[in-house]
Amino acid sequence: MRIIIPMAGMGKRMRPHTLTVPKPLIPIAGKPIVQRLVEDIAKVCHEPIEEVAFIIGHFGEQVEKDLKEIATQVGAKGTIVYQEEALGTAHAILCAKESLEGKVVVAFADTLFNADFQLDTNADGTIWVQRVEDPRPFGVIKLNENNEITDFVEKPQEFISDLAIIGIYYFRDGAYLRDELQYLLDNDIKDKGEYQLTNALENMKNKGTKFIPAVISEWLDCGNKNATVYTNQRYLEYIKDEEGLVATSAKLENAVIIPPVYIGENAKITNSVVGPHVSIGNNTSVYNSVVSNSIIQENTSLKNGNVANSMLGNFVVFEGRQSDLSLGDYNTLAE
Repeated sequence: MRIIIPMAGMGKRMRPHTLTVPKPLIPIAGKPIVQRLVEDIAKVCHEPIEEVAFIIGHFGEQVEKDLKEIATQVGAKGTIVYQEEALGTAHAILCAKESLEGKVVVAFADTLFNADFQLDTNADGTIWVQRVEDPRPFGVIKLNENNEITDFVEKPQEFISDLAIIGIYYFRDGAYLRDELQYLLDNDIKDKGEYQLTNALENMKNKGTKFIPAVISEWLDCGNKNATVYTNQRYLEYIKDEEGLVATSAKLENAVIIPPVYIGENAKITNSVVGPHVSIGNNTSVYNSVVSNSIIQENTSLKNGNVANSMLGNFVVFEGRQSDLSLGDYNTLAE
């Protein structure tokens, strides 16, 4: 099994947090979004993961090293592939054409999920979906009486289906997918000016490929600050019974901790109330503050604050305000 992760986007809706790091490396409950994604896909695949191919922009040597380490942690080889220009989802996936062999999961890196199924790897293809109240903003699928997908419909304005495509796909034959994507580029077949994966899916279906749905229990978005803070909250609820959420090297002095929380290595919490639903990164200090429903990254200092629904980046210094915050790396804000 191989996992292909397109993640070359600029993450503009997550600025200022994506000015210094790619969005998929922002932490959720102590681990980067993309690491959570890889680990969760591995859990529902009952086969070993051979390779994880990350399709990226030129993010730098350290990011590439971190991504390869994420692959190593699920027992896989990490491959770095570059997407030089944004030409659509089909083009992005095809950048990793050398890795499109055998069984493949394609997962776009701004989506996390909770699922209680095991992937049926004998199926031709599987589209991961969730039921939504309002399907109009999404791509949706239609099913026949055999639970096979008959149609892919983009942003239907009249009700067709409430099964929204979340951006994760399984293909039993990666080489077949590669050929269909290449066909779109070779024949300049575009939709709204870009090469789209849905066009390849439609062509494959018309040739007899049987796609089935995998319905997840919860779909979590990391597209902007508020959505990411909410995803952090939900993830902490998922893993609240795991050991090690508060590092043994963390120093807690006159601190009230309201679970679930994640507190990283060598963090210092002094004269403060932290939680619920807070993630605090390594080497971060919180003094004389109240923090709830927030993500505070590494090497940051928070003093005399009362913050909620907030994201503070790395190497931030924040003091003395009550706020709903979104501060990127290396910012200082003090009264």
